[in-house]
Amino acid sequence: MNDILPDATPRWHQLETVTRAVLAAYGYREMRVPIVEKTELFARSIGEVTDIVEKEMYSFEDRNGEHLTLRPEATAGMVRAGISNGLLYNQVQRLWCHGPMFRHERPQKGRYRQFHQVDVEAYGLAGPDIDAELNIMLARLWKALGVSALELQINTLGTPATRQRYRKLLVEYFRRHLDALDEDSRRRLDSNPMRVLDSKVPETRKVVEGAPSLLDHLDAESQAHFAEFQKLLDDSGIRYRVNPRLVRGLDYYTRTVFEWVTTRLGAQDAVCSGGRYDGLVELLGGKPTPAIGFAMGMERMVALMEAEGVSVPDTAPHAYLVRVGAEAERAGLRLAEQLRTALPGLRLLVDCSGGDFGKQLKRADKSGARVALVLGDNEARKHEVGFKPLRNTTEQVSISWDLAVARLAAWVQ
Repeated sequence: MNDILPDATPRWHQLETVTRAVLAAYGYREMRVPIVEKTELFARSIGEVTDIVEKEMYSFEDRNGEHLTLRPEATAGMVRAGISNGLLYNQVQRLWCHGPMFRHERPQKGRYRQFHQVDVEAYGLAGPDIDAELNIMLARLWKALGVSALELQINTLGTPATRQRYRKLLVEYFRRHLDALDEDSRRRLDSNPMRVLDSKVPETRKVVEGAPSLLDHLDAESQAHFAEFQKLLDDSGIRYRVNPRLVRGLDYYTRTVFEWVTTRLGAQDAVCSGGRYDGLVELLGGKPTPAIGFAMGMERMVALMEAEGVSVPDTAPHAYLVRVGAEAERAGLRLAEQLRTALPGLRLLVDCSGGDFGKQLKRADKSGARVALVLGDNEARKHEVGFKPLRNTTEQVSISWDLAVARLAAWVQ
């Protein structure tokens, strides 16, 4: 688990604010779903033989004997909420949520056991145009965030029937090379052989290079869908690479899958991953509903913004109010509230630690404020305040409280 400290949160706020604005521009509305769901929900949706369900979920039994799990991903909960609240049947919905997810993985740079995701879902849209629009939207988001070191990789997994036929070919191939596979890949061979394609073990990767490609065994409808998806990306100027070995770790994906990856973060190269899951709503008890979505890793995106030198919004106080004297201490709180009321967005820090003028002025300088507002008993009686710039050598002047509003207004955006 990882603490996000005050010096880091401005970057997170920046990511959240920009993401929220881009999603709103494309018509996505925010949902908030529980962190805890019934364990059965994830076993049914993700797949009982996936690593997540077998090894990584934080599950427990509550006082009533219910088997519950801290959500390892958000899509299952979003679908459950959509079905429960009548949002999906015969409707088009564009929805999103964000928050913490939990997986008992080996911690390493960019991977934590509590991590945060932005999860975006579109329901009721079956054509490749929504597949393309999601990635067009992501390209706009990267530009708005100021990051460029990202590559879009795409693939198609076809229909469940097509994939079932392909799995048999894949198992036959890997069995001929069983001795060269790592232990995890051999274990997955009967339960989830397509996950072997995603292995990072060098010896297994060599075997994977010669494996049959799903693209050569697609049904005609999936081929047409994937071809149109690519054409729409081409028409929009979105650069991409077809990666026939790209699979998803969750069982519910069908047809289009995609990842935005970077070389700037070491081994944790996938920043955003998604795809279609047209059968998931029905699997979880709803009516058949086409669906597509993606999850963006917030820790990785924050790390990428740092790696690319994206500037952080200034969060230092605009002004720091120094109060010296009993009357000034009382009047200072009134002055501070008047200034905050007159200037929405003003970041004004009032010194509440006490001490003489020199000590307070040192704290004002250390705060990063642009100006110190100096209030003594005499100024308080006259409704004046000292205006002392801290980032240049301009002399301190005494001004009225009303004039202080005008002086500070230029700095408040």
